[in-house]
Amino acid sequence: MIDRRISAELNALIDSNPAVALIGPRQVGKTTLALATGERRPSIYLDLESDADRTKLTEPELYLDQHSDKLVILDEVHRLPNLFQNLRGLIDRCRRTGKKTGRFLLLGSASMDLLQQSGETLAGRIAYLEMHPIDGTEVPAGDMSTLWVRGGFPDSFLASSDRVSQRWRQDFIRTYLERDIPLLGPRIPAETLRRFWTMLAHHQSGLLNAADFARALGVDGKTVASYLDLLVDLLLV
Repeated sequence: MIDRRISAELNALIDSNPAVALIGPRQVGKTTLALATGERRPSIYLDLESDADRTKLTEPELYLDQHSDKLVILDEVHRLPNLFQNLRGLIDRCRRTGKKTGRFLLLGSASMDLLQQSGETLAGRIAYLEMHPIDGTEVPAGDMSTLWVRGGFPDSFLASSDRVSQRWRQDFIRTYLERDIPLLGPRIPAETLRRFWTMLAHHQSGLLNAADFARALGVDGKTVASYLDLLVDLLLV
């Protein structure tokens, strides 16, 4: 496991806030970091993409109250949007009994959902930390060329070969285009969004000219802006 630079900051936030939201794109290492953090203190982990774990939260206050002495790690928490109101009540109850910090660690891969839901119900009770892919300060100097070629997503960076890494990245993009983005509602042709994503990569560090992108894609400037907003909300840009 690569030591992530934000590990110390995450632990400090947990020790000073009732709830912490760790957000970042899929496969960036949030779950690995959260589980490593949970090993340092009493904790319980629930993956809300798992039917079995969601079933445990059929009566969330009853179940979570049984683990009030633990850090509860909730992965992909935006899958249960109605849960946030319950978390607010549990946090306030724990505050009255003297447990004011280290109650919940919420993991999410879509900032627009997580921030909207938690911001409305957990204001003053939650801190946010964004997790980025591996950067140059987290790898030995001799691995910088590998990082440059493969990028900072752990599975891509640590792949057994450049070919395996490239295949992982292709599958990663396909999963976002064909599964994750449609789940959020926007009906955007996958191939159009793939072309836009590729164009953004080739224009890295350059000035954004929405009109040029619009002409190349055969859409208007407002549509290009909406595509860009979506990728930003997904923490991919």
